[in-house]
Amino acid sequence: MGTQSKNKWLILITTSLMTFMTVLDASIVNIAMPAISTDLKIPMNRAEWAVSFYIILICMLITLFGKLGDEIGKIRIFQTGTVIFILGSLLCGLSHSLAMLLSGRLVQALGASMTMATNFGIITQIFPQNRRGRALGILNSFVSLGSIAGPGIGGLVLQTWTWQTIFMINVPVGLFTFGLGLFVLPHHAHPWRFQLDGRGFLLWALAILSLFTAIFWGQEIGFTQWRILGLIVLAIVLFGSFYHVEQHQAQPMLNFKIFNNHEFTVGLMCALLVFVTTFFANVLMPFYLEKTLALSAFAAGIVLMGIPIMMLITAPISGALADNHGAQGLTFTGLVLLTLAETYFAIMTPHQSFLWMIGAICLSGIGIGMFQSPNNSIIMSSVPKQYLGIAGSLNGLAREVGMILGLSLATSILYLGMSQRAGRHVTTYVTAHPEWFVTGMHLAYAVATLCGIIALLLTARRLWLERRGMSHE
Repeated sequence: MGTQSKNKWLILITTSLMTFMTVLDASIVNIAMPAISTDLKIPMNRAEWAVSFYIILICMLITLFGKLGDEIGKIRIFQTGTVIFILGSLLCGLSHSLAMLLSGRLVQALGASMTMATNFGIITQIFPQNRRGRALGILNSFVSLGSIAGPGIGGLVLQTWTWQTIFMINVPVGLFTFGLGLFVLPHHAHPWRFQLDGRGFLLWALAILSLFTAIFWGQEIGFTQWRILGLIVLAIVLFGSFYHVEQHQAQPMLNFKIFNNHEFTVGLMCALLVFVTTFFANVLMPFYLEKTLALSAFAAGIVLMGIPIMMLITAPISGALADNHGAQGLTFTGLVLLTLAETYFAIMTPHQSFLWMIGAICLSGIGIGMFQSPNNSIIMSSVPKQYLGIAGSLNGLAREVGMILGLSLATSILYLGMSQRAGRHVTTYVTAHPEWFVTGMHLAYAVATLCGIIALLLTARRLWLERRGMSHE
């Protein structure tokens, strides 16, 4: 293996480590919220701001830095983002007030959005076509691990140390990643020439802020409240205004012509739907295992590790297979497996064999891993080089939006089903009536299955168009 080839894999390690940390920090804080609430003497809903601030700010900024990466260099943006994320983590780790914690989370989100916007673009640009699927598969494994492993890692840290340690562990890992990047990341002399689309960015940021405020606030007070409906209408108007402005900009922040690319657009839509489907399990499965089946938290954690473990095993393999045999068939097969697993979850009962559920959980992880790596390869390989930054940032945005929509939809549909079964408004697990939860869970997983079917149909059409095109050649 030559030096240049070794550097490619060291670059992959650099981007993967940073990706893991930034994605992890979106979920690891959840388990620390009771400790943060107690230590800072604040209500739980204010402690939750540490999570919502981070996610909202990333979604506001990620497309801007995707565009900036295309203009002045993705590696420059990535390395700068790494330093900013380390500083934000240090600020969070030293926090002893809510204001200081939120300030640190703001700085973290700024750095995280810079690295998330450029990581897929860097790997796509560095690796040749015949190695790209495998590399993106490994990177995607770290994304998946970061998004799911947060509660487990956070729980282990909190058993021994304070909640501030959750943030402080980012500092040495981040410094190592930055130092490695200085040696292995190529340095290109990109000019510092960038025309900021100020109006477009402002409209985009306000639209994201309105939409996600409606989602987070709606979970507390209900989505039928006039304030929530007003925020949703405002978000729609702002998104419409953003589209209109971008159509008339010489240098738009988001060039909508990228969506004329059928493979890119379908890949992005399917990625969003799969992340929505995946995060239903994050809400529903812990309750089902611990409350309905009466497993310990440790046993439930072991069972749920089946999903990330299968994803970690499958993603690099499916990426390598995509390099040699094509990506379309693998994405279709992965979605078939995921949809079968979600269908089982929508009908399973506490009286069925435990092994069936274990099998469905593992099948879900295999399906996600088999789908995501080839789908990322399709998304990133379908756009010209000058759009790699914005394509990578939109891919990251689909992940964040899918995660939030999955969590909020799962909660809302769960409580709807439980309330219908109970004949009254229910917003918590009622120990005396586990059948209420099972009814709500079945309804929620039915919606998750529907999302999987829609993604499956979109992918089937994409596969059919590819096969038809090949037959006409």
